[in-house]
Amino acid sequence: MKKWLVILSILFIAVIITAAAIYLSAVKPVKQAEEAAVHKAIEATDIAEVTEFSLYNGEETYYVVQGENNKGTKLIAWIPEKKGKIIVKKSSDGLSRDQAIKKVLAEMNSPEIISVKLGMENGIPLWEIHSRTKENLLNYHSIVFETGEWLKKIENF
Repeated sequence: MKKWLVILSILFIAVIITAAAIYLSAVKPVKQAEEAAVHKAIEATDIAEVTEFSLYNGEETYYVVQGENNKGTKLIAWIPEKKGKIIVKKSSDGLSRDQAIKKVLAEMNSPEIISVKLGMENGIPLWEIHSRTKENLLNYHSIVFETGEWLKKIENF
């Protein structure tokens, strides 16, 4: 009996180590992208302190870096993965995360918000919001960051 416990314990530890190695291997490219994007944002923009990083995969991949300049002004930088112009906007020049969520909740049949993130499509900074209906169907919404206009709506009723 004691022998089986030792064998099972060794197998359990091996499974945990393997799972941890797979997880670390999977997140390594995202961590590398984050490090590169943060470095580029600090180097090429007025962002002095980074507060948030996200990855947006649309027609093109963008790294979105949020932070503050030396005066405390909140800024957002959209950095293309490949070649292209970095776009920087003040957070106050567009809708906040909460305003974008309120717009979806007020105008759509989506009582549950699943995810909200900044992105870029065709040179237009946007909020991408995924939501779920009461019937458990997924909806996809894109709202222009600066104006609050609808860019895309994919709704399932």
